[in-house]
Amino acid sequence: MTDGGAPSPSLPAERRRAVLRQGLSVGVATGAYGISIGALAVAAGLSLWQAMALSLLLFSGGSQFALVGVIAAGGSGAAAITTSTLLGIRNGLYGLQVSRILGAHGLRRLAAAQLTIDESTAVAVGQPEPAASRLGFWVTGGAVFVLWNLMTFVGALIGDLLGDPRQYGLDAAAAAAFCALLWPRLRSSDGRAAAAVAAVLALLVAPAAPAGIPVLVAAVAAVVVGLRPGRPAPATR
Repeated sequence: MTDGGAPSPSLPAERRRAVLRQGLSVGVATGAYGISIGALAVAAGLSLWQAMALSLLLFSGGSQFALVGVIAAGGSGAAAITTSTLLGIRNGLYGLQVSRILGAHGLRRLAAAQLTIDESTAVAVGQPEPAASRLGFWVTGGAVFVLWNLMTFVGALIGDLLGDPRQYGLDAAAAAAFCALLWPRLRSSDGRAAAAVAAVLALLVAPAAPAGIPVLVAAVAAVVVGLRPGRPAPATR
Protein backbone atom coordinates (compact mmCIF):
# COMPACT_ATOMS: atom_id res chain seq x y z
CA MET A 1 0.00 0.00 0.00
CA THR A 2 1.38 3.40 -0.89
CA ASP A 3 1.33 6.32 1.49
CA GLY A 4 -1.24 9.07 1.07
CA GLY A 5 -3.43 7.34 -1.48
CA ALA A 6 -1.14 7.61 -4.54
CA PRO A 7 -2.22 5.05 -7.15
CA SER A 8 0.12 2.12 -7.62
CA PRO A 9 2.03 1.97 -10.95
CA SER A 10 0.79 -1.61 -11.28
CA LEU A 11 -2.77 -0.43 -11.94
CA PRO A 12 -3.42 -1.05 -15.67
CA ALA A 13 -4.16 2.00 -17.78
CA GLU A 14 -7.59 0.70 -18.76
CA ARG A 15 -8.59 0.17 -15.14
CA ARG A 16 -7.22 3.57 -14.21
CA ARG A 17 -9.35 5.24 -16.89
CA ALA A 18 -12.42 3.30 -15.74
CA VAL A 19 -11.97 4.40 -12.13
CA LEU A 20 -11.39 8.00 -13.23
CA ARG A 21 -14.59 7.96 -15.29
CA GLN A 22 -16.58 6.51 -12.40
CA GLY A 23 -15.21 8.96 -9.85
CA LEU A 24 -15.69 12.01 -12.07
CA SER A 25 -19.21 11.01 -13.11
CA VAL A 26 -20.23 10.57 -9.46
CA GLY A 27 -18.54 13.87 -8.64
CA VAL A 28 -20.38 15.79 -11.36
CA ALA A 29 -23.77 14.26 -10.54
CA THR A 30 -23.42 14.91 -6.81
CA GLY A 31 -21.69 18.27 -7.06
CA ALA A 32 -24.39 19.71 -9.30
CA TYR A 33 -26.88 19.14 -6.49
CA GLY A 34 -24.99 21.64 -4.36
CA ILE A 35 -26.95 24.45 -6.04
CA SER A 36 -29.95 23.47 -3.93
CA ILE A 37 -28.17 23.79 -0.58
CA GLY A 38 -26.91 27.24 -1.55
CA ALA A 39 -30.39 28.45 -2.47
CA LEU A 40 -31.99 26.86 0.58
CA ALA A 41 -29.39 28.28 2.94
CA VAL A 42 -30.00 31.90 1.92
CA ALA A 43 -33.74 31.23 1.90
CA ALA A 44 -33.40 30.12 5.54
CA GLY A 45 -31.71 33.40 6.43
CA LEU A 46 -28.01 32.58 6.07
CA SER A 47 -25.74 34.98 4.21
CA LEU A 48 -23.86 33.95 1.08
CA TRP A 49 -20.63 33.55 3.08
CA GLN A 50 -22.36 31.55 5.80
CA ALA A 51 -23.75 29.22 3.13
CA MET A 52 -20.26 28.86 1.66
CA ALA A 53 -18.73 28.15 5.07
CA LEU A 54 -21.36 25.46 5.61
CA SER A 55 -20.32 23.62 2.44
CA LEU A 56 -16.59 24.18 2.87
CA LEU A 57 -16.38 23.10 6.51
CA LEU A 58 -19.29 20.73 7.08
CA PHE A 59 -19.34 19.23 3.56
CA SER A 60 -21.99 16.58 4.16
CA GLY A 61 -25.20 16.83 2.17
CA GLY A 62 -27.53 15.13 4.62
CA SER A 63 -26.18 17.06 7.59
CA GLN A 64 -26.32 20.36 5.69
CA PHE A 65 -29.93 19.87 4.59
CA ALA A 66 -30.92 18.90 8.13
CA LEU A 67 -29.25 21.97 9.64
CA VAL A 68 -30.77 24.35 7.10
CA GLY A 69 -34.18 22.71 7.46
CA VAL A 70 -34.21 23.18 11.23
CA ILE A 71 -33.13 26.82 10.91
CA ALA A 72 -35.74 27.48 8.21
CA ALA A 73 -38.43 26.03 10.50
CA GLY A 74 -37.45 28.42 13.27
CA GLY A 75 -35.56 25.90 15.38
CA SER A 76 -32.75 26.84 17.71
CA GLY A 77 -29.11 26.77 16.74
CA ALA A 78 -28.50 24.02 19.29
CA ALA A 79 -31.20 21.80 17.75
CA ALA A 80 -29.85 22.43 14.26
CA ILE A 81 -26.26 21.59 15.24
CA THR A 82 -27.23 18.52 17.26
CA THR A 83 -29.38 17.11 14.45
CA SER A 84 -26.67 17.76 11.89
CA THR A 85 -24.04 16.14 14.10
CA LEU A 86 -26.08 12.99 14.65
CA LEU A 87 -26.57 12.57 10.93
CA GLY A 88 -22.83 13.05 10.41
CA ILE A 89 -21.87 10.15 12.68
CA ARG A 90 -21.91 7.83 9.67
CA ASN A 91 -18.97 9.72 8.17
CA GLY A 92 -16.88 8.81 11.20
CA LEU A 93 -17.81 5.17 10.71
CA TYR A 94 -16.81 5.43 7.04
CA GLY A 95 -13.46 6.76 8.19
CA LEU A 96 -12.66 3.52 10.01
CA GLN A 97 -12.84 1.62 6.74
CA VAL A 98 -11.37 4.30 4.49
CA SER A 99 -8.31 4.79 6.71
CA ARG A 100 -7.31 1.16 6.14
CA ILE A 101 -7.66 1.61 2.39
CA LEU A 102 -5.70 4.85 2.09
CA GLY A 103 -2.95 4.48 4.66
CA ALA A 104 -2.64 8.28 4.63
CA HIS A 105 -0.57 10.29 7.11
CA GLY A 106 -0.09 13.92 8.04
CA LEU A 107 -1.85 16.52 5.91
CA ARG A 108 -3.13 13.86 3.53
CA ARG A 109 -4.93 12.23 6.45
CA LEU A 110 -6.64 15.55 7.25
CA ALA A 111 -7.65 15.94 3.62
CA ALA A 112 -8.97 12.38 3.56
CA ALA A 113 -11.06 13.04 6.67
CA GLN A 114 -12.70 16.03 4.97
CA LEU A 115 -13.39 14.05 1.78
CA THR A 116 -14.83 10.99 3.54
CA ILE A 117 -18.46 11.13 2.43
CA ASP A 118 -21.03 8.66 1.09
CA GLU A 119 -19.90 8.95 -2.53
CA SER A 120 -16.12 8.76 -2.08
CA THR A 121 -16.48 5.82 0.31
CA ALA A 122 -18.83 3.95 -2.03
CA VAL A 123 -16.51 4.31 -5.03
CA ALA A 124 -13.48 3.32 -2.94
CA VAL A 125 -14.92 0.16 -1.40
CA GLY A 126 -16.44 -0.86 -4.73
CA GLN A 127 -13.05 -1.41 -6.37
CA PRO A 128 -11.43 -4.87 -6.30
CA GLU A 129 -7.84 -3.56 -6.34
CA PRO A 130 -6.33 -1.51 -3.47
CA ALA A 131 -4.75 0.94 -5.93
CA ALA A 132 -8.10 1.47 -7.67
CA SER A 133 -9.79 2.00 -4.29
CA ARG A 134 -7.35 4.75 -3.39
CA LEU A 135 -7.63 6.42 -6.77
CA GLY A 136 -11.43 6.21 -6.69
CA PHE A 137 -11.58 7.79 -3.26
CA TRP A 138 -9.42 10.79 -4.09
CA VAL A 139 -10.95 11.46 -7.50
CA THR A 140 -14.53 11.16 -6.28
CA GLY A 141 -14.01 13.10 -3.07
CA GLY A 142 -12.06 15.86 -4.80
CA ALA A 143 -14.57 16.22 -7.64
CA VAL A 144 -17.54 16.36 -5.28
CA PHE A 145 -15.81 18.87 -3.00
CA VAL A 146 -14.90 21.30 -5.80
CA LEU A 147 -18.24 21.12 -7.62
CA TRP A 148 -20.37 21.05 -4.46
CA ASN A 149 -18.80 24.27 -3.23
CA LEU A 150 -18.91 25.93 -6.64
CA MET A 151 -22.59 25.12 -7.05
CA THR A 152 -23.32 26.19 -3.46
CA PHE A 153 -21.96 29.61 -4.41
CA VAL A 154 -24.13 29.71 -7.55
CA GLY A 155 -27.19 28.56 -5.62
CA ALA A 156 -26.65 31.14 -2.90
CA LEU A 157 -26.40 33.90 -5.52
CA ILE A 158 -29.55 32.73 -7.28
CA GLY A 159 -31.40 32.25 -4.01
CA ASP A 160 -30.49 35.77 -2.92
CA LEU A 161 -32.07 37.12 -6.11
CA LEU A 162 -35.25 35.07 -5.82
CA GLY A 163 -36.69 37.02 -2.89
CA ASP A 164 -39.35 35.37 -0.76
CA PRO A 165 -38.76 31.59 -1.01
CA ARG A 166 -42.42 30.83 -0.36
CA GLN A 167 -43.26 32.12 -3.83
CA TYR A 168 -41.40 29.15 -5.32
CA GLY A 169 -42.01 26.53 -2.68
CA LEU A 170 -38.44 26.70 -1.41
CA ASP A 171 -39.69 26.79 2.16
CA ALA A 172 -40.50 23.08 1.74
CA ALA A 173 -37.53 22.20 -0.44
CA ALA A 174 -35.18 21.26 2.41
CA ALA A 175 -37.45 18.43 3.48
CA ALA A 176 -37.90 17.30 -0.13
CA ALA A 177 -34.16 17.36 -0.80
CA PHE A 178 -33.43 15.42 2.38
CA CYS A 179 -35.99 12.78 1.41
CA ALA A 180 -34.38 12.52 -2.03
CA LEU A 181 -31.02 11.79 -0.39
CA LEU A 182 -32.60 9.25 1.95
CA TRP A 183 -34.73 7.30 -0.53
CA PRO A 184 -31.93 5.38 -2.35
CA ARG A 185 -30.68 4.10 1.04
CA LEU A 186 -33.95 2.36 1.97
CA ARG A 187 -33.30 -0.84 0.04
CA SER A 188 -32.78 -3.07 3.06
CA SER A 189 -35.41 -4.14 5.59
CA ASP A 190 -33.32 -2.58 8.37
CA GLY A 191 -33.27 0.76 6.55
CA ARG A 192 -37.02 0.71 5.99
CA ALA A 193 -37.65 -0.24 9.64
CA ALA A 194 -35.45 2.60 10.89
CA ALA A 195 -37.17 5.09 8.56
CA ALA A 196 -40.64 3.94 9.64
CA VAL A 197 -39.88 4.20 13.36
CA ALA A 198 -38.23 7.60 12.91
CA ALA A 199 -41.14 8.95 10.86
CA VAL A 200 -43.79 7.78 13.34
CA LEU A 201 -41.95 9.30 16.31
CA ALA A 202 -41.41 12.58 14.46
CA LEU A 203 -45.12 12.80 13.64
CA LEU A 204 -46.06 12.11 17.27
CA VAL A 205 -43.65 14.71 18.64
CA ALA A 206 -44.20 17.44 16.01
CA PRO A 207 -47.49 18.96 17.32
CA ALA A 208 -46.08 19.81 20.75
CA ALA A 209 -42.31 20.18 20.22
CA PRO A 210 -40.36 23.26 19.08
CA ALA A 211 -39.03 23.33 15.52
CA GLY A 212 -36.07 21.03 15.05
CA ILE A 213 -36.87 18.68 17.93
CA PRO A 214 -38.92 16.21 15.80
CA VAL A 215 -35.98 15.83 13.40
CA LEU A 216 -33.65 15.29 16.36
CA VAL A 217 -35.96 12.64 17.84
CA ALA A 218 -36.18 10.90 14.46
CA ALA A 219 -32.40 10.91 14.09
CA VAL A 220 -31.90 9.40 17.56
CA ALA A 221 -34.55 6.76 16.85
CA ALA A 222 -32.85 5.79 13.59
CA VAL A 223 -29.51 5.43 15.36
CA VAL A 224 -31.06 3.26 18.09
CA VAL A 225 -32.74 0.99 15.53
CA GLY A 226 -29.52 0.72 13.56
CA LEU A 227 -27.50 -0.27 16.64
CA ARG A 228 -30.00 -2.69 18.13
CA PRO A 229 -28.53 -6.10 19.10
CA GLY A 230 -29.18 -9.20 17.08
CA ARG A 231 -28.77 -7.64 13.64
CA PRO A 232 -26.95 -9.81 11.12
CA ALA A 233 -23.51 -8.52 10.22
CA PRO A 234 -23.40 -6.81 6.82
CA ALA A 235 -21.56 -8.56 4.07
CA THR A 236 -18.08 -7.23 3.42
CA ARG A 237 -15.95 -7.30 0.34
